[in-house]
Amino acid sequence: MVVTGDYATAYGALLCDVDVVAAYPITPQTLIVEEFSNFVNDGITDAELIMVESEHSAMSACIASQACGVRTFTATSSQGLALMHEMLFIASALRLPIVMPVVNRTLAAPIGIWCEHNDSMPERDAGWIQMSCEDNQEVLDMIIMSYKIGERKDVLLPVMPCLDAFILSHTVEPVDAPSSDEVAEFLPKYQPHAELNPDKPMAIGTFTPPEYIQELRYQQHIAMERAKKAIKEVTKEFYEKFGRNYHGLVEEYRCDDADYILVTIGTVTGTARDVVDEMRSNGEKIGLLKLRFYRPFPKEELRKVAENASAIGIYDRAISYGVGGPIYIEARNALYGYNLPVYNFLAGLGGRDVTKKDVEKMFEIMIEKKKEDIYWLNTRGVKI
Repeated sequence: MVVTGDYATAYGALLCDVDVVAAYPITPQTLIVEEFSNFVNDGITDAELIMVESEHSAMSACIASQACGVRTFTATSSQGLALMHEMLFIASALRLPIVMPVVNRTLAAPIGIWCEHNDSMPERDAGWIQMSCEDNQEVLDMIIMSYKIGERKDVLLPVMPCLDAFILSHTVEPVDAPSSDEVAEFLPKYQPHAELNPDKPMAIGTFTPPEYIQELRYQQHIAMERAKKAIKEVTKEFYEKFGRNYHGLVEEYRCDDADYILVTIGTVTGTARDVVDEMRSNGEKIGLLKLRFYRPFPKEELRKVAENASAIGIYDRAISYGVGGPIYIEARNALYGYNLPVYNFLAGLGGRDVTKKDVEKMFEIMIEKKKEDIYWLNTRGVKI
């Protein structure tokens, strides 16, 4: 089928046979819950669609329904995700494997509706698994894999697949959709490890004294670490079942003998892949590392490709003011002790296009061994 990223997201939830969907609109996510409401209206699914009055309420409804033992889904973007902030921590601490795609959009002010990662990345410490998609095929496939990863008994964490606003959400691409029977074989019916049941009363999320909370945080930390193994195993299992290989936490591209490696995230990866091919044909030994997961952060994979590199470049579509991009911060931490330059390239904020010339400039800065660490590309008032 040829569909938008938003439709692929909704169709992925349909294939996963979700039981409850909490819906509240915000551009450019609105089409996701609208498309799913059509599935309900047409009788394609008997899932319960809950219309709520805010994103805070949407996540509250998801927490309640998932705690009752059913598979749950919602979607949001930008300010809507910010309004959910309080509830995100409750979902992860209660170990509820909710899946919530986020259509990455500028966080006001100023008001903008185009792509930026400044909405999802500040939620890095909320205890959610967080990943980014390159195209609409990966969007659909990741909805399916997200439930499989989050629902594993050794993980039990909520998952946030992210897709770039309008570049994917409103752009049609060919997508290979598996049948519902095939997905059911890959993703069995949700089996909760605990559920709220009036016949077996229990309390969850209650007032807890200092004697217990630190251990709870430690258990969440261990679950996030275990998610690395789960992601690798699930992506392998997905490849064996459906023939599409996503390689786990990261995807290497022509890194084996590369002196200069650029780390990308989201839709810019496709542009960067073309640049790598063209510059390789001119003799440049460069490579690309597609970062699929931001949480858990693939520290070991980054250190592996950096072992023989002369420099690493990090592309960010978000900014942590006064420090650099969020991925750059993580990469510098992961590569502590490595004697090589780590550059940060900020581009595409607010939805601005990131062109092949921009990516070529990133590689040129690495090859020329420029002295500055952080570069704002294609930015008025900034000279490079």
